Amino acid sequence: MPTTNPTRINLRTSPEAKAMIERAAALMGTTVSAFMLQHAYEAARRIVTDNDTLLMSQQAFEAFAHTCENPPSPNAALRQLLSRR
Repeated sequence: MPTTNPTRINLRTSPEAKAMIERAAALMGTTVSAFMLQHAYEAARRIVTDNDTLLMSQQAFEAFAHTCENPPSPNAALRQLLSRR
């Protein structure tokens, strides 16, 4: 997790959610800010990683690699597109 910086994130929540977060932070022996930053950062990393990662079968990868290494000849539509300014 990144080191603490002076940049702030502000949010509003219900009293119930605040109490639950404060209790969880206390049980973890940390501050509310550190607890929230750690868990929000971990969730953000998972979401970004899931979004940026492409999973495919070995067969699909081999077809993709073959097409990259042996691209088809350009068709008329591609030639027309590439001739545009």
